[in-house]
Amino acid sequence: MNAITGAVHPTSTWNTDRWTQVGRDHARLLRAALSQAEPGLPVPTTPGWTFQDLTLHVGRFAEQVTHYLNTRSIVMLPPPPMPDGDPVEYLDHQLTTLDQALSATPANVPVWTLSPAAPDLAWVWHRHAAHELNLRRWEAQAALRTLQPTERDLAIDGIDETLTTLLPAKYGTEIRVTVTGSVLVSTTDGPESWQITLTPGEIPAVRAAMATDHADAHLTSTAADLHYHLRNRTDLDGHGNPALLRAIIVE
Repeated sequence: MNAITGAVHPTSTWNTDRWTQVGRDHARLLRAALSQAEPGLPVPTTPGWTFQDLTLHVGRFAEQVTHYLNTRSIVMLPPPPMPDGDPVEYLDHQLTTLDQALSATPANVPVWTLSPAAPDLAWVWHRHAAHELNLRRWEAQAALRTLQPTERDLAIDGIDETLTTLLPAKYGTEIRVTVTGSVLVSTTDGPESWQITLTPGEIPAVRAAMATDHADAHLTSTAADLHYHLRNRTDLDGHGNPALLRAIIVE
């Protein structure tokens, strides 16, 4: 089943089975990286974090997603408490239970999700878990200078999730859009491009860009570089209004 019906650049290769496998693979790579680092080693791409902070964050993220999928709650739930005991044992347990929950939950089960622009369906969590685990794997490997490249189609789907789901989530809380204009995000290693329109007080509008589109700012690079830049892990030089370029970054 192709669950990604709301994507700007959909592909039939993405479904809950594949997202679950991607999450499983990147969880394994993350654990391998964590095993090579002391708990107090800094994570430069998230200033102030150590590997222990990274371990606890991923464990709590996994616990939260598992709780949504297992309870099928249609309302927002409080975050899990900070765990007692060994952080790595906690992480291992939560990653195992997350994998079980993702594998057992069909794509279109109703459940609360994290963005006003996303449907309240389970596949949103399958997708988000895959990209969150990839992002944290990337951070851990980058800190250790053992970085493995990101598959292009994973990066494209990550860009799409960032712009169509996470960016609206950013502006669906107490943060509001304060700038007016449009940004064109384009890949240099493929045909994909996104047009983002920002209007004060509104959720950003995102669609596939057309050749005739005008934009007030432009951001162009490879899919992987764009993905990690939009998640505020790397720096790229865009062109045009810098306030618009900053506004599409998701922490």
